[in-house]
Parts: sequence; C-alpha cells; structure tokens
Amino acid sequence: MKDKIKVAIIGCGNIANSAHIPAYMASDNAEIKYFCDILHDRADKAVEKYGCGKAVYDYHEILDDPELDAVSVCTHNDFHSIISIDFMRHGKDVLCEKPAARILSEALEMEKVSYETGKSLSIGVCNRYANSVNRIKKMIADGMLGEIYHVYASFRAYRSIPGLGGDFTTKAVSGGGTLIDWGVHYLDLIMYCLNDPKVLSCDGEAFCKLGKDMKNYVTTSMWAKDSSDIEHGTYDVDDSVVGIVRTDGAVISFNGAWAQNIGVDEEKYIDFMGTKGGIRLMYCGNFTYYTNKDGALYEVTPTYEMNDMHRDEVLDFIEAVRDGRRTRNDIKYAVGTSKIMQALYDSSDKHSEFKF
Repeated sequence: MKDKIKVAIIGCGNIANSAHIPAYMASDNAEIKYFCDILHDRADKAVEKYGCGKAVYDYHEILDDPELDAVSVCTHNDFHSIISIDFMRHGKDVLCEKPAARILSEALEMEKVSYETGKSLSIGVCNRYANSVNRIKKMIADGMLGEIYHVYASFRAYRSIPGLGGDFTTKAVSGGGTLIDWGVHYLDLIMYCLNDPKVLSCDGEAFCKLGKDMKNYVTTSMWAKDSSDIEHGTYDVDDSVVGIVRTDGAVISFNGAWAQNIGVDEEKYIDFMGTKGGIRLMYCGNFTYYTNKDGALYEVTPTYEMNDMHRDEVLDFIEAVRDGRRTRNDIKYAVGTSKIMQALYDSSDKHSEFKF
C-alpha cells in the first residue's frame, strides 16, 4: 500500500473547486501535484488558492510523470473519454466526473481500456456514497419493502437551464441535456439500490422546447451563466424528458426537466414502491418509510448523520488507488447507465420502444 498518492486535477472549474480539490486537501494520504486547465488563469489561481502544486495548461505534459498516481478529470463531457483513456494508458488511475461520456460507444471504450490496463476508472456518481442511499439499499436488501415493483423519479425545475447557448446546451459537447446531466444521477442511484436488475426495454421522449428560442427564454437566475452565449451559441439538447425503463424486477419511470411551464421551483425525489412498504427519498436529503403493522399505518423519517457524499467519494478513490482495488462507482456500472440513457434517446428519436 502506498503511503501517499500524488494526483493531478484536470479542469479547475466549479466541480473541481467545490468537491474534488477540498477532499484531496483534507486527506493525509493524497497530495495534489498538478492543477491543469487550458484556461491558464484557472490553473494559476488554483495554485495560489490552495498553496500547493504546479500549474500546467496541457495535460499531455504530465502523462509520463512516474510520480503521478492518479487524476481527477473535471472537464467538459466531450473530453472525459479522451483524457481518461490517455491517463490509464500511461499507468494512472482515474476519477472522472459524470457522465462517463457523451455517448455509449465512448463509455464502452473507457471500460475496455480500464480493464485492459488494469487501472481503475471511477465515475462521479456520488449518490452511491450518500448515507441515505445506502440505508435504503440495505432496507431493500433486508426485505423491508417486500417486492419492489415500481420506482418513480422526479427531477423537475421551473427555470434551471444552465449556461444557455454554452457547453451545457450544445449536444456535441455535452451529449444531451436534462437526461444526461440530471437523469444520470437518478438512474444510477435507482439501479444501485435495486442491485442492478437486468434491463429489458426503454421507452422515452426527450423534448427540446423552452430553451431553443434563446433570446426569448425568461429566467430570474441561471447557473453556469459564465458559459452562456445567447447571441452566437447553440441550443440542441433536451430541456425535459419522460421515460419508462422495464427490468426483470421493478419498472422505473421518471419525469425530468431543466425547465417547464409549471411553477415548481424544484421537485426532486424518488419513490420506491414495494408490497410491504415504500420509501420517498428527497434527493440529497432524508427519506420517509411507509408501511403498515397490526392494522395501523406508519410513517417513519429516521434521524441519522448526513454525510458529504462528494468528499467520501474522493476519499474512497484515494484509498482504492493505495490498495489497488476498484470502487463502488466503477466504470462498469456507469456503462450500464449509459446503455439506458442511449436507449432512451434512441427511443425518443424513433418514437418507439427500444428493446435490449
């Protein structure tokens, strides 16, 4: 086991600064050697802010560094597969932000290289580390809900299209909109809790409606606004999506929207419905368990310590690199989710059910 690993941060934007870097800095078993970003100012500011590491502007410069053990890939989606594969082929373990890639073929190539090289590739679906999610997973495994026959997910917002006209809304960069940005978390969480049932078919519709008339899109706030380009940018992704995923166990259905003409600020939850009980999980929050006993109905909202799932994801990645093992968010699980999302998009394009 390595005493301390040396890592590089590839892409020094929001997710790197809010999640990855603080977790590495908090660990006694990791040291950030490089901050890399094609925007020189971002890399330079990271070195100054965190008081460690060296700023680099082209990741190719550090591929062959024998001291470098691992990297966090925090770039736009279109570079996830390219950069992750390059580092694995140069002997580095990788933690790549979600989604794994824009399209299924890229994710499959990432999985192939990971297992060919023996280097671990973890994908940033951090809900697998949330205390609430793991409690639900155990309750399901222990039979407290009985047979799970339906899971419903809502990830809807009133006006939450990010960076209008920028990378988020350009399919060539992002791979998609609401489904690939938000839906990936919900689908992965559900499949994780259900112990990855076999997917039989997918039926979905993805809508590009409210954001495509960019100049007339009305909102009171916008996240990732610094990447917005309403005058010259592109909007060709889904701003809302509905779908149903049939498995050899539960049926999964969902309704998601970056933006909709329904005045719900945010409606984000997952319902697990079973024959003995049910659970409503508020996304990134607590859950309530519903059941009946001795002729009475019960609602229980447990009290427990909520954890920082982003931090715990990174800390587990550090220990996995030191131990030479894979993590619970290994690329093989992300490929499963990628297959579902690709099938849903294909179903929407053809307006028909996609069967596996």
